[in-house]
Amino acid sequence: MSVLLEVDGLCKSFGNLKAVDQLSFQVEQGEAFGLLGPNGAGKSTTMMMICGLLQPDAGDVRLEGRSLNRQHPVSRSLMGVVPQDLAIYPDLTARENLQFFGRLYHLDKATLQRRVNETLDQVGLLGRADDLAATFSGGMKRRLNFAAAVLHKPVLLILDEPTVGVDPQSRAHLIECIRQLQAAGTAIIYASHYMEEVQVICSRVAIVDHGRLLACDLIPVLLHQIPLEVEFRLGTSSLPAAFEPGPCAVLERSVDEMTLRICNAGGNSETAISSEITRILNSLAQHQISVRSIRTHEPSLERLFLKLTGHTLRD
Repeated sequence: MSVLLEVDGLCKSFGNLKAVDQLSFQVEQGEAFGLLGPNGAGKSTTMMMICGLLQPDAGDVRLEGRSLNRQHPVSRSLMGVVPQDLAIYPDLTARENLQFFGRLYHLDKATLQRRVNETLDQVGLLGRADDLAATFSGGMKRRLNFAAAVLHKPVLLILDEPTVGVDPQSRAHLIECIRQLQAAGTAIIYASHYMEEVQVICSRVAIVDHGRLLACDLIPVLLHQIPLEVEFRLGTSSLPAAFEPGPCAVLERSVDEMTLRICNAGGNSETAISSEITRILNSLAQHQISVRSIRTHEPSLERLFLKLTGHTLRD
């Protein structure tokens, strides 16, 4: 695949607040690229600069090797954007909404009619084409919002929380639409707080906080930073002196129970961890210590995200 989008050293400040600070990454043609970060991390500001809605203080955005900051605005017709806030007109029908947006992209009459029907069918709304958008459920409005962004067949699709607040059926349908577009060669920038979605859709992710890039790589590579963890909840608040938890174990006490955690930090193999689990279970049985539950924490984007950005609540 070839590089489609280059974000190079973007900076943007609002007064004394530096929203984006020397941010750089690339997105390849046909790639689904995740953009992750806490609220206020600079994701939306970055996407607005990519779209040309905000002028960066420094840096450049290049699409197909051409700078978007210095090009004619018509170049932005190569992009589609699904904003977090719905960008549809409730007093228009689904068809009328798409006809309006299609004219903004200067689609000719025949192409517009064909693409309106194709995209309505793609998002499962062809049967409701002539109903007012105001009568649609939240999931249907999200799907119409998505249709408006892909009507003109963009080479780059930017998605800002496209499935927030939708039902499971609409969520699954939108994810399938995204996969189809990616398979057809459309590059995707996917910003979401639903880590499971990102892990399913994207091959690479960038994690940003306070406007700076914390990590950017293939998801399997990033997840190597996170150990497999196994948690034992024990039915006791103390352990016999003869019990040996092992060098990789962490003990946490509460009023009436104890939690023992082991992990494969330091590159221990899965076989070594399995052996350690077996040893601990045998030792617990030997000392007649009851186990209330056993829970496995697999390496995940959510755990990596919290490791890099912290557990503190964000407003």
